[in-house]
Amino acid sequence: MMGCVHLIILSTFLSVSMTSETFDAMEDEALVIKCPRRSSSVKVTWYHTATNQMIPEEEEGSRIFSSERFLWFLPISREDSGNYTCVIHFSNNRTKSVNMNVQVHPYKQGICFPSQIRYPNETGRGRIVCPTIDNYKNATIIQWYKDCKPLHGERYLKAEKYIFINNPRKEDDGYYTCQFIYTHKGNVFNVSATRIFTSESRHSPLPPQILFPKDKGVVEVELGAALSLKCQARLGIKKPPMAAVKWDVDNIQVKYLDFSRFRETTHFFEGREQEYYREATLHITEIEKEDLQANFTCVAVNEMYNTKVTVTLRLKAQSEVYLPNILLISGSLFLLVVIAVSVILYQSFRVDIVLLYREIFQPYSLKDDGKIYDAYVIYPRSHANEANFVEYFVYQIMPDILENKCGYKLCIYGRDIYPGEDTASAIEKRMQKSRRLIILLTRQLINCKEPAYDQHIALYNALIQNDAKVILLEMETIGTHEKLQESLRFIIKQQGTIKWREQHTVHPQSSNSKFWKQVRYHMPLTLKSSYSANAG
Repeated sequence: MMGCVHLIILSTFLSVSMTSETFDAMEDEALVIKCPRRSSSVKVTWYHTATNQMIPEEEEGSRIFSSERFLWFLPISREDSGNYTCVIHFSNNRTKSVNMNVQVHPYKQGICFPSQIRYPNETGRGRIVCPTIDNYKNATIIQWYKDCKPLHGERYLKAEKYIFINNPRKEDDGYYTCQFIYTHKGNVFNVSATRIFTSESRHSPLPPQILFPKDKGVVEVELGAALSLKCQARLGIKKPPMAAVKWDVDNIQVKYLDFSRFRETTHFFEGREQEYYREATLHITEIEKEDLQANFTCVAVNEMYNTKVTVTLRLKAQSEVYLPNILLISGSLFLLVVIAVSVILYQSFRVDIVLLYREIFQPYSLKDDGKIYDAYVIYPRSHANEANFVEYFVYQIMPDILENKCGYKLCIYGRDIYPGEDTASAIEKRMQKSRRLIILLTRQLINCKEPAYDQHIALYNALIQNDAKVILLEMETIGTHEKLQESLRFIIKQQGTIKWREQHTVHPQSSNSKFWKQVRYHMPLTLKSSYSANAG
């Protein structure tokens, strides 16, 4: 444990995209969930999200096990509720993690489906598919239910994994549950899955209603400028067989006008309660004097009725045209200059500004997040008996600055992990209880081909679990970082490093040096009283 221990190479976890799916199951039934993937050539591993423990393949007597894309619960119990992660390993060393949330519901008499339905709704012409049945090889459906009552009658046709409803009506809306049996190595398990069905609604006509513009409205324009006039109307429930919204100019349709100046575009959309809307926009590339005497009329038509509104154009007063524009441009330029200067100043003095803000306004608080340590310190440990500067820095300088003078609490290997503890377990627990992970970068770390265990766990937490932020201290000039493992290069590219210069060794105990200011900037907030007492 003191040297470089080979475990899982973290460079494969660099490009991580997280998606999530939810599965509901009844206790004492079988549950098989599938990890989505696009290629059959990739590898999939499963983990307990809370413990980061990998779920192995099936062994004799296994109840929970994995097999390629599938995770098996035979059967599932209420304590299995929680999050499970499948990690998809692609051939280009990229990965994708999918979080599977499993909710196990207790069996209750007369209840055949969970109170929260997670499978997608069916809305359509009467075909309902049994959810997740494709995950169970050679499963057999034994019964369909509607609202927990067995489904019978000539209107219902059952075929393989589907049920078809002949001429679905509103009274067919409800919860449909398929119950099937699944056999695995001679053991028979019950499975049930539920989805909601909503019958397809039909069009209902309504008198057309123009929402905007208002009738006899006036639009102020400038000669030579472009203009877009929008007209929006509600035309019914669902798409009607006949519906149109269009613009006329002096009772002449746009398609008969000068195409070089006039153009019309339309689109439709559905609102709440499946209300059907259509919008028409009249585009005028250049306003001319003759447009000021024209009537612009929006007409909305459906199978029931037609309605229209008319607007006219009015020339803006000259003072209204130029003065607001000058003020707007001047104000915008001034605002841009202020923003640019503020950004430059903040980027140049960001660390000092943040530390000064903390000092003046004292926004110090210790969150009730279950953490014990402010940072876990990871450094390359020497095999030689003589002490080196890195160990002196870790055991003497860092505690003096961050603990004694700034009020932070560090966890340092060799100081805060007690003899007799299981080292691997102790490291993982200490990291889980730490708000930051401090990694010291040295040439010894570059030459180490296999990461130490605490370094491996830290990078996994930072890249995969996103549990704690990483602070990288570059104790020696490392150069281009090309010899570092890819996971470290990824973090360096994202946030950079804090460099320890030779001049820092002259007065290393000054908490106001540039190096320690940068470290304090990246550290979490702590109690003001603790800082003041220790600083004094």
